[in-house]
Amino acid sequence: MNFCSECGSPVVLAIPDGDHLPRHVCGQCGTIHYQNPKMVVGCIPEWEDRILLCKRAIEPRYGLWTLPAGFMENGETTLEGAVRETWEEAGARIEVGGLYTLFNLPHINQVYFMFRARLLDLDFAPGIESLETRLFTEAEIPWDHIAFRTVRVTLEQYFKDRHAGAFDFHFGDIRTR
Repeated sequence: MNFCSECGSPVVLAIPDGDHLPRHVCGQCGTIHYQNPKMVVGCIPEWEDRILLCKRAIEPRYGLWTLPAGFMENGETTLEGAVRETWEEAGARIEVGGLYTLFNLPHINQVYFMFRARLLDLDFAPGIESLETRLFTEAEIPWDHIAFRTVRVTLEQYFKDRHAGAFDFHFGDIRTR
């Protein structure tokens, strides 16, 4: 950040009084600009013994497979964001179940919320951010072509839980790519 979004003056990186972390502070109007982690929301769309994956049409990780997910928008809930992202990326209608995973990625300032969801029908198609959408059984998952570590860890845990016959909530930190 170079300039204040309030008055347009240059900002400096400083530790404000009463704080313990460096922040962008406007030398003119005194506005403190906080930068906080971005929230990523998505889901595991299920149909019988298969799940829906999307092949990315955008960077990062163009051409690799992922679960439908993306950054939350202002004014929406995590659940609304998961539904919206699934529609935008896969054109899929879903019924969202419970929160399945919550992963902190402090090295890139993100928090991932992934829900389990049931596809309502098989009428889905790639959205503008996807090259392809497809249902996969566990044996068909393109493990060597998964876009993000968070997605791989979520999928691995999902199939472990499915084999165990019980789905639990999973929480953790992923510290490196």
